[in-house]
Amino acid sequence: MLEFPRWKYAVILLVLLIAALYALPNAFPQDPSVQVNANRGAATGVALQQQIANGLQADGITPKAVELTDEGALVRLSDLDAQSKAADGLREALGPDYVVALNLASTVPDWLRAFGGKPMVLGLDLQGGVHFEMQVDQQAAMDKRLDAYAEETRTVLRENRIGYTSVERTGGGTIVATLQPTADAAAAVRVLAADQPVLLRERQGNRIVSRVPETELNRIAMDAIEQNITTLRNRIDEVGVAEPVIQRQGTDRVVVQLPGVQDTAEAKRMIGATATLEYRAVIENVDMDAVQRGIVPADGRLYYQRQASPDDPRIPIVLSRRVIASGEQMVAAQSTTDQNGLPAVSVTLDSAGGKRMFDFTSVSVGKPMAVVYIERIPETRVVDGEEVRTFRVNEEVISVANIQGVFSRQFQTTGLERTEADSLARLLRSGSLAAPMDFVAESIIGPSLGAENVKRGVTAVLYAFLFTLVFFTIYYRMFGVFTSIALLFNLVIVAATMSIFGATMTLPGFAGLALSIGLSVDANVLINERIREELRNGMPAKAAIAAGYDKASTSIFDANVTGILAGVALYAFGTGPLRGFAVTLVVGIIASMFTALTVTRGMATLWYGRRKKLKSIAI
Repeated sequence: MLEFPRWKYAVILLVLLIAALYALPNAFPQDPSVQVNANRGAATGVALQQQIANGLQADGITPKAVELTDEGALVRLSDLDAQSKAADGLREALGPDYVVALNLASTVPDWLRAFGGKPMVLGLDLQGGVHFEMQVDQQAAMDKRLDAYAEETRTVLRENRIGYTSVERTGGGTIVATLQPTADAAAAVRVLAADQPVLLRERQGNRIVSRVPETELNRIAMDAIEQNITTLRNRIDEVGVAEPVIQRQGTDRVVVQLPGVQDTAEAKRMIGATATLEYRAVIENVDMDAVQRGIVPADGRLYYQRQASPDDPRIPIVLSRRVIASGEQMVAAQSTTDQNGLPAVSVTLDSAGGKRMFDFTSVSVGKPMAVVYIERIPETRVVDGEEVRTFRVNEEVISVANIQGVFSRQFQTTGLERTEADSLARLLRSGSLAAPMDFVAESIIGPSLGAENVKRGVTAVLYAFLFTLVFFTIYYRMFGVFTSIALLFNLVIVAATMSIFGATMTLPGFAGLALSIGLSVDANVLINERIREELRNGMPAKAAIAAGYDKASTSIFDANVTGILAGVALYAFGTGPLRGFAVTLVVGIIASMFTALTVTRGMATLWYGRRKKLKSIAI
């Protein structure tokens, strides 16, 4: 009559053990820390560790630990003040060859991490995280677009066989095309107007002056910010940050908030990076002695090939000014290996880039083509006691190879290191920035405000639990104890589930958790009142317990499914904190159904099931 299969006890015990194991990492606090990542060619290992130790000692900071990582080092500190001071000191001491960023390092033991244990991801309002404020260089976006207009002008004139001597930008959004004396200027105006209808142009003798309207300049500036925001979202998705906040601020700034990041240095590198590739033709038969004296062909530009080590001599090479294809035209990129097992990036161009590559390789079989790697590296210098943020543009030829055959959209780029190939593939996949961005502010949020929010949230849930415990114990006696134990089990399951699946707990998530406790209480009230009703109708004690659970289960299931559907709708159509509320609500409801219908019944059966002459129960 009052029976509970042993296999169900085994399931409850197994769920309890797994939940306790994966909820346990949330009991270990995180250490304020500073992440130091080395740029290519910078020293790592023991040498970096010694530089960090010297820098911290000069500032009078004693770290908890300095741990070496594959990319650099992690400095663990005792408090937030030491973290901020250490970050500022290390930026100055290590210089531009290293990326120094704030971080929160896990203290979960290795044995627990071996089982995949990790704390649940907390939102920025609970855990804190890294806050970046970035300024978009809109002038660079305009310069980039004007360069494109100038290149389009050359292409249109060349394709229509209209001779010209030069096409130059003269500032203020103006492009001047100087035609040859025998060229048809009227025809040039017609073909340029058809290809570039947004530009205003006038003829001045054998010169055609094209101007970009003010409205178009404003649109270019606004589009640059919107494209950068889209690119940032893609890049942060590549890093794997949960619930990021990316929003525009003012006319030229973007705010990025990354809660719960594990490696802020890598996130910072990915967010601000502008690394890309350019494919250019190699100009052959060049007098390199003249090039060394600064005499470069008019259609060429001087580059240097990548050095195998910093001590190797720089090898000059002259490349065409015309770009065959660039990172902006890549629609897919994947880190892979070439036929020799060396790191490479497999790229796919869009239709326009593929056509240009096909046209070039069709007439250049057997000729060399170079791959230029371009990286904009942030630098921070102290001038008159103030930090000045600048950028150093690093351009180097990573590969020069003869074209073996005609190709168009798909091919491989070699000459990269493994970490460089992985990083470049991620950047190319996520898209290029329309304009460079400067980090004008960086800070870690919490756990000052975050700790206060966590404290209040935990206090709210704790009071809800204690109130339920006292009320149920007084009102339902032994069954009240069963309910309270089930509620505690419910909290452990929710924490474990969110930790396992990497769900984000936000401040509204605590509200969802408290609400799920209320729904769990509601389910137990239905069960307990149903048992009391059966007892009042004269049913034997054991039979009343079994009937109470059986008859209440349908109502509980219907009510909870409705709550789950509401939570799914909130998650599907909501954003940010609303999603955090929905996640904890749904997880809490599912856990409450299990604890209310299964766990409490198992405890009741274990407590009363073996009593042969049971006449009354404490309810």
